[in-house]
Order: sequence, then C-alpha cells, then structure tokens
Amino acid sequence: MSTYKKAHTTNTDQKNSLQKVLVPLLALTLLLVLVAWLAGFFNDKIAPQLKAQSTIKPADLERGSRYTVTSRKSVVFEGVAASITAKQATIISSRILARIGAINVRSGDNVKQGDILISLEQSDLSSQVIEAKEQVNVIQVRLKEAEQNYQRTQELYKKKLVSEFALDKSKADYLSIVAELTAAKQALQQTKTGLSYATLRAPINGKVVDRFAEPGNTAQPGTKLLSLYNPLSLRVEAHVREALALTLVQGQSINVELPSLKDNLSGLVEEIVPAANTGSRTFLVKVSLPLDETNNHNLQPGMYARLLIPAGEGDKLYLPERYITTVGQLDFIWLNINGQTERRLVRLGKKNKIGLVAIISGVDVGDTVLMPNNSAK
Repeated sequence: MSTYKKAHTTNTDQKNSLQKVLVPLLALTLLLVLVAWLAGFFNDKIAPQLKAQSTIKPADLERGSRYTVTSRKSVVFEGVAASITAKQATIISSRILARIGAINVRSGDNVKQGDILISLEQSDLSSQVIEAKEQVNVIQVRLKEAEQNYQRTQELYKKKLVSEFALDKSKADYLSIVAELTAAKQALQQTKTGLSYATLRAPINGKVVDRFAEPGNTAQPGTKLLSLYNPLSLRVEAHVREALALTLVQGQSINVELPSLKDNLSGLVEEIVPAANTGSRTFLVKVSLPLDETNNHNLQPGMYARLLIPAGEGDKLYLPERYITTVGQLDFIWLNINGQTERRLVRLGKKNKIGLVAIISGVDVGDTVLMPNNSAK
C-alpha cells in the first residue's frame, strides 16, 4: 500500500513540473505569434521594384485626342503677404473729466457723421453757461448806462458846463465796460464750448470697432472711449522687397488676392513710402481698393491679402483641362512615350483666360499627352 502511494505521489509531482514548464512556454509562443502577426509576418510580401507601366492600350484612348505640350510666354507674378488696413480711422476720447451718462453704440454699429455717440454728465457745465449768460446781461445794462452818461457829458462839454476831465472820465468808464462785455462774451463762448465737449459725436461716416468704457465710468481727458473706421477707406498695405518695390510706380494697377473670401480685386498703388526698412530691406506699399457702399466685399481691417506684383516674363507650360484626370486630391495625365502609354502625376497652376491650365511640374516641352475616355480613366 505504501508503494502505491509513493508511485501516485511521484506521478503527481511530474505532472505539476510539466505544467510549470508548459504554461510559460505556451504563453511565450502565443506572444511571439501575436507580435509576428502585428508586424505583418503572415501577409504576402512584395519585393521593392518600380511599378510597371500602365497596360492601357492606344485603342482605349479617343482617336485624335493628342496634345503636344508647348511653352507660352506669360507674365510671372510674385505674391507678397499683405494686410487690410483702414486709411480713415479715429479714436474717440473725452476732452474733459466727467462721468459717462450714456453710450449709444456698440461694436459693429454703423454711424453717420454727426451722430451722438457718447453723452457725458453736463449739469455743472450747464450751470456755468447760465452764469456766464447772466454776467453778460449785467454788463450790457451797465454798458448802456455808461454810454448814456458819456453822451450827456459830451453835450455838457460842448456847452462849457463840465470840464474836460469829466469828459475823459466818462469816456474811460464807457470803454472799460465795453472791454468787460467783450471778456464776458468770450467767457460765455468758452463755457458753451465746454458744454459741447460733453456730447461726443461721430467725426466720420464709419463703423464702430470697439468700445472701451461703459455708462457710469469716469471719462479721463485723452483716454480712448471708442474706436471706429470708414469701411470705404480700406486699403492693402504690404512690405515689398526693395528690388521688386523699385519697379512699382504710383497709380499702377495691382492684382489683390483675398484668400479667405476667395475673391480677387484690382487695386491701384496709392503710396510708396520713400524709405526702406533697414532690418528687412523692404518698402511699405499702400494699394487702394475699389470699394463703394453697395460693393465693399465684406472686408475687415486686419484681414490677410496677397499682392500679385509683376516680376518679369517667363515660359510656362499649359494643357487643356480635359486632358487632366483627377483622383482625390491628385492630378494625373496620360503620356505617349515611345509608343507606350504612361500615367504621370502633375502639379497644376492657375487657369489662364483661354481655358488652359498651367502645369508646374510633370511634363516637358514636346511631350505628347493623350486624353483618356471614361473607361480608361
């Protein structure tokens, strides 16, 4: 019986030892297989080589649909980064120290010249105007009395009833009151002017950009309260390299690209600042835009623009658009090379006025381009 127990114990120990070896081994094997699968070990392999030329036969191409690439002389334009700026812009600020009573506009509001933008507290200023008016009235009464006294003294002097001293004194009193009245009128005008400063009006027709205060704030002299600009005075400003800027003249027509609006405008060179930036060796060029109230192109100050400045002539390759095949974002053409058809990737430029598309790269002068039919595409 003891012999049986010993044999059974020996078999159990062997099984446990075998399990301890097999379990890690199986786990390691599974891990290696998983790594090999993730690395693509079980996928079909393709040896590195050049892709064979297309097997499309000439019969798959429309008859007579061949085009020989030629070069054409055309103007080369250099794009210069620019910004939209406002020629006519202004900052609204107060000339006096006063509490803000009301602000009648907000950002984006259109205003006309003379519109009331901000009203300041004006009770003290109104009192000063009333006081100055009363002072003028008092002096006018005194002046009338002095004038009558001077006239009577002149009549008595002619009759030798008063001395010359009395005449001179009455004249001096009259002239003194005349001077007082002039000073009082000037003081009245100053108080009226001060009162007018309590009402801030729009100096131009324009649009409010931002407001920097709220009713109840105290307006400090010279502190900006509003900013506005005239939308019809927008223009393009760019720093142009000196070699290119020296080719421009005032009044020259310049093409302006507006990428965000997908629009193009034709502007005129308005100003060329006659001093180069010593750091960048560029000149500031300002180009006016053809804007009016019905056609302002939704332009805003600070928007990005590009000036297309003529930079000489060069040869460009053009191809009719129907010869170009587009797959996703890639453009291809079919070439006839030594009797064989080859598909080639090309980079396209802009289309010209007669409908030809500029080819930046992918073809050379003299290449024969084939136009595939629907089945060949």
